[in-house]
Amino acid sequence: MTVQWTRKDLVGLQDLSAGEIELVLDTAKSLQEISLRPIKKVPTLRGRTVANLFFEPSTRTRISFELAEKRLSADTIHVAGSTSSTVKGETLIDTIRNIESLKVDMMVVRHSASGAPHRLARMSDVSVINAGDGINEHPTQALLDMFTIREKKGKLAGLKIAFVGDILHSRVARSNMWGLTRLGAKVIVCGPKTLLPPKVEAFGVEVTTDLKEAIQDADVINLLRIQSERQAQSYFPSIREYANSYQINSEVLKHAKPGLLIMHPGPVNRGIELSSDVMDGPYSVILDQVTNGLAVRMAVLYLLSGVRAKVEKE
Repeated sequence: MTVQWTRKDLVGLQDLSAGEIELVLDTAKSLQEISLRPIKKVPTLRGRTVANLFFEPSTRTRISFELAEKRLSADTIHVAGSTSSTVKGETLIDTIRNIESLKVDMMVVRHSASGAPHRLARMSDVSVINAGDGINEHPTQALLDMFTIREKKGKLAGLKIAFVGDILHSRVARSNMWGLTRLGAKVIVCGPKTLLPPKVEAFGVEVTTDLKEAIQDADVINLLRIQSERQAQSYFPSIREYANSYQINSEVLKHAKPGLLIMHPGPVNRGIELSSDVMDGPYSVILDQVTNGLAVRMAVLYLLSGVRAKVEKE
């Protein structure tokens, strides 16, 4: 059965079916070649306006969305938390309502509060895309991770994919766990016990504090940054001790499975979760992730624009 995209928003992967996830990945594949053209632009979103609302710092995600919008010929406006009226006491809801009154078609929202994009999606007629909310989800990052794995391995089902690092505070890990398990991958999460969420097994994943166990026979290792900015307390004695136990380096990878992929959502703290030689070595597909993020975000914008067009006609 052919799956059609019928959702107004993309706020997470938790509620998406396997078919919907595959539709995004297949659409991204068809849009990849746009970036290889001499003129890297198509008129798909001409006449539509996308508002990028980033209330948290971002480099890769923000630039990727901006470029995806330009590739599709959308008009864009950009609002940063530090320069918005929220610093003067205006509520997020009032800020969004003011932007909505300008008749934008889509909003890309990053916010430190878990659930913020979900609330905005419920109260707004505008299509909302979650660009990362607190420690909840980061759906487009997980989609580009899955796209990269599928592109390199030809499949997702049956692969062993290990996530190593700060699982507790990682919205990337949460979205990936929802998506990868739904598509048949075997997922294992690894980190200090203090950085593993309670009842994380409910995601359908395996859990360990032993790095060797996590990466044994792994097809993919996805490293996660220690998110000190989200930690109100210390979850381990020192960064040095963490690196000694959980850093992925050439020594750790001596017996790696052939064709292993090393991934990281960025930004990377070189010498902590990942050594420079591995980051810049043959296993790494970190820059491929960045490249693929553009196609995936183009796909999301394209699919949501189709739903909005149908609503407008009705």
